[in-house]
Amino acid sequence: MKLDGKSGIISYGASLPVVMITTEEIGHAHGGDGTPGKQLGVKQKTVASLDEDAVTLATAAALQALTRWSKFQQKKSAPEDIQAVFIGSESHPYAVKPSGTIVKQALGLGHVMALADLQFACKAGTQALQITLSYVQSGLAKYGLAIGADTAQSRPGDILEFTAGAGAAAYIVGSDVSQVIAKCLGTVSVATDTPDFWRRPGQEYPEHAGRFSGEPGYFWHVRTAAELLLNELALKPSQLDYCVFHTPNAKFPQAVAQQLGFTPEQLAPALIVKEIGNTYAAASPLALAAVLDQAKPKQKILVVSYGSGSGSDAFVFETTAALTTYHKHLSETVRQQIERLKPVSYQTYQQSHAGKH
Repeated sequence: MKLDGKSGIISYGASLPVVMITTEEIGHAHGGDGTPGKQLGVKQKTVASLDEDAVTLATAAALQALTRWSKFQQKKSAPEDIQAVFIGSESHPYAVKPSGTIVKQALGLGHVMALADLQFACKAGTQALQITLSYVQSGLAKYGLAIGADTAQSRPGDILEFTAGAGAAAYIVGSDVSQVIAKCLGTVSVATDTPDFWRRPGQEYPEHAGRFSGEPGYFWHVRTAAELLLNELALKPSQLDYCVFHTPNAKFPQAVAQQLGFTPEQLAPALIVKEIGNTYAAASPLALAAVLDQAKPKQKILVVSYGSGSGSDAFVFETTAALTTYHKHLSETVRQQIERLKPVSYQTYQQSHAGKH
């Protein structure tokens, strides 16, 4: 759907754990050499510590977004103005009790609040962004907060173990033209019942049907959503500056970018999966944050997520002149957080991983 471009992102934040494990270390622990990680294009992935979960990461990302917003506006932000909070994750710490209420309380937001936890595998974060944009666009909320956060789970020895990471990204959405740093030109979603990845109640780890992961899962949904939106907006790949595709690994987004007619240069800034792994519901939001960290005004960005089960959300954002001023207040970029990551042994990783179950 084509939008009027009045609503969009006014601030964003990202949060990564401070440690990572290399795929080579994982491979050695299972008697191999890390070849699966190399084949997937992932050399390391983030690891959540024992005291970190989707809520703590979400809170940290949102706090960074709020802090940047205050500095950008050169005044203290009014938390009560945020009237909608949606958090997408597939690792909410409670089966019954919203993550959103904890995050809202930790941030000191007001009580007049539309709030919900969302779950749609790896596209729950972009679904949160889409819903938040809808609330602001319709006037149901003055400002909204959308978060994608996950501490991704994987069975030891499974192929997913080489990529399942942790992280969060948060976006404050508004419609004040003077504040919007990236206006949303349009968004569209597609969904089918394609069971490529699932976890039943009580199961400790997810299961997956590998034969559905590429086609008809990831590639069909991402291509379809991207083509629908680009056609709606009468845009060609050559008219965009960046493209962001969901990153279950580094191979899939590279392949779909080529299929759609994008260049490696348009995709490269979003391929942080190589250094942080697949952060599930946070993957596309974090990749978008990495792009916004270096984007310039009047640049167009295509974002297409993918959630197993299956579906995709597509957006086109166009950065504004306000982004230049906003960049002066970037406290810690995604790249800086990646560069500070410290390696841990498989034993340390396993202890932390086990603590999430």
